[in-house]
Amino acid sequence: MLNHQPMTRCFMTLCFGAAVLVVAAEWQAYPNRRDAHILPEPARMASIWVNHVAQAAEIPLASAADQKLIVSLSGRNVTLYVEGDIVAKYDIAVGQEEWQTPTGKFAVMDKRKNPAWQHPITGQVILAGAENPLGSRWIGFWTDGQYFIGFHGTNQEDLIGQAVSHGCIRMRNRDIEALYDQIAMGVPVIVNP
Repeated sequence: MLNHQPMTRCFMTLCFGAAVLVVAAEWQAYPNRRDAHILPEPARMASIWVNHVAQAAEIPLASAADQKLIVSLSGRNVTLYVEGDIVAKYDIAVGQEEWQTPTGKFAVMDKRKNPAWQHPITGQVILAGAENPLGSRWIGFWTDGQYFIGFHGTNQEDLIGQAVSHGCIRMRNRDIEALYDQIAMGVPVIVNP
């Protein structure tokens, strides 16, 4: 029997590389880059991809291919599909006026438990804990290498359902923790108006 693991890794690397190009193209169309979240590490998108290409070898290729996340900004929800079936649906908060969540097709490129957050203007870093506005999980799907947009928990769950963020998609901590455990790197993220 032939061992296709090196070929699978090569294919996954190519897929992640293509996703970077898609994200970069979407970034050019998003006018409010300065208001996206800044995660303090890694500072450059290249280092994210190096880390996740190494981790991708542990994720079966079919898991990302069979999943997708569909975000409805107007409906204020995100739906997880696996093999075309709805598996979960969660309420969300979205970007406020002048800091709207970008629409388009993206892919999950970064996942973190208990992330630190760096204020995009002051540079202040807030470590994981009750004061951290990212809550307990981060699932990034857009970046220019410095600024990041993604799904995250919140320390203000009463604002779920509103347009209050700086472009990110906020979720209840219990919901982002469940979603985090259900999805793989590279999962398509489709954000609809």
